[in-house]
Formats: sequence, C-alpha cells, structure tokens
Amino acid sequence: MPAFRPPIIPASEITPKTAYLSRRGLMAAGAAGTLAAFLRPPAARAETLTTVPSAYKVEDKVTPRKDVTTYNNFYEFGLDKADPAALSGDFKPRPWTVAVDGMVAKPQTFDIDALIKAFPVEERIYRMRCVEAWSMVIPWDGFPLAALLDKVEPLGSAKFVAFETIVRPAEMPGQNSLFQSLPWPYVEGLRLDEARHPLTLLAVGLYGETLPNQNGAPIRLVVPWKYGFKGIKSIVRITLTDKQPMNTWQAANPQEYGFYANVNPAVDHPRWSQATERKIGEGGFFGASRHPTLPFNGYADQVASLYSGMDLKANF
Repeated sequence: MPAFRPPIIPASEITPKTAYLSRRGLMAAGAAGTLAAFLRPPAARAETLTTVPSAYKVEDKVTPRKDVTTYNNFYEFGLDKADPAALSGDFKPRPWTVAVDGMVAKPQTFDIDALIKAFPVEERIYRMRCVEAWSMVIPWDGFPLAALLDKVEPLGSAKFVAFETIVRPAEMPGQNSLFQSLPWPYVEGLRLDEARHPLTLLAVGLYGETLPNQNGAPIRLVVPWKYGFKGIKSIVRITLTDKQPMNTWQAANPQEYGFYANVNPAVDHPRWSQATERKIGEGGFFGASRHPTLPFNGYADQVASLYSGMDLKANF
C-alpha cells in the first residue's frame, strides 16, 4: 500500500495526496453512504455531563461549538473535514467497554458509563494544534489518564502506553470504502511518563455534554502539547508495554511522522512550515490571520522537562 500523506500546501487546508488521486473512486464508493447521511436519523442526542471545576484553562477565546463539531479529521468516517459530522449518524457509542491490559498487575475491562461515574469529570479548556497548521481552543470534559492507569497498577517494567481504536466498517464509512486511506485499527502511543502527566486527559465530552460521534465518542485521548493526530478517538484498548509502540501515521509515512509529535514552531513539517497557525472560527478561511505557534503549544512550562537532554527537533 503506498504511503498515505496528509495535507499538502497550503497547510491550512490540505487534502491528502492519495485521497486526492483516489477521489473519484471514493465518491463512487461513498455516494450511497453520503445520500444515506441525509436520510438516516441523526446520532443520539448528547447528554449533559456533571463536571467539577478545574484550574486547567487558557486565556484564548474558546472556538465556537459549531466549528469544533463540524471541522474534524476522523478518517474512519471520511477524508473531508465535514465527513465525520455528516457520516457518523449510524455509529453507536453505547454499549462500550475499554480494556486496559499488558504490563499491569490488575488488567480490567471498564464499561464506559461506569468509568465516567468512577472519576470526577473536569472541564479543561485546552489549545489544540493540528499538524496541518490550524488550531482550536476546546473545552473538553474528562479525567486524567493517570487516574485510570492507577486502577490497573502498571508494573515497573512498563515504559510505554499503546492505544487502539474501534473497527466497525458497517458504521464507519471510511473503514468500509474500496480505497483504504489508512490501515485499521488506528493506533497511537505515549511514553508512560507522558501518559501519567497531569495534562494528559481522557475526554468523554465537550461543552458540558457527552462527546459527539464525530469528535471521538465515547472516549478519546487529549495531549495538548502534541499535534492533534496523537489524540486517538473511540478508544477500545489501552495496553502497557516495555516497547515503544508504533503509531498509525508513523507506520503510514515514516519519512514525515515519528513517535513524539511535540508541537514545535522551529521544526517544519517536511512539506510546510509549522511557525504559524490559522485559528478555526476566526474570520473565515480567507479572513483568518496567521498566529505564531508556541513551543509545546503553549505548555512548555509544564512539559519541557519531560524531554530534558533530548533533541527537540525530533518531532516527526
């Protein structure tokens, strides 16, 4: 399978090269699904979450909910930014379980609703920076990944945390198309110290309601100092291991993506600059001005020490 390459210049709005070359095939394969999106009933209405106050906030203006829920990369539902919202109505985020296993003393499988009740759900307003050089500010609702890891008691031999998303071709049109944009399931990974960092969040909602399907229902990872593709959606398995796990983008295109993906304006993507970003919801596509990108997406004070002695240019 040829390497899948995400966004081409301009970085603010890029269609993956393979997606562009295969667009006619995708349209033919997905036309019925697109029509069905208008005929099928909408996804289940989001439910209100009970949240507790949190000190994790930024001064930036929060991105409008409409933009956060309609401008998404979630290739399991399609390659265009509007596809996840339009084509995720058949996806069923309940019932749902998350298995946590590997190098742990107490491997467990958690029901999603029991999991939400087990931990205080906080509203955390985080910056989100996409590798495509656009950004948002999102009020996530969730709990620290470290709290879940404590439940299973990682062994001293565990060094990394691997994540895996669901595979449901019948409900996720992007997994069921003739043209496979990425290998499924989508996988990601963190070092254990990154996973246990207080900023690292398992999000179960946004704007005070349960996660919409298009945003990664019912549970997703949020690591605000890394590029957005590290935030794996619709998680079904979390595995602790002593080996650095592969992530989907690294497997698909190792020349352009590596393991860490820390936001770094001084290190360009091989095909575009990362020095500035376009804020979604600010003045429209042509009216939005560019803004300087901050090292570690503005979280350097909290996370730079994790990488002491490392070459910070090793982003991809």
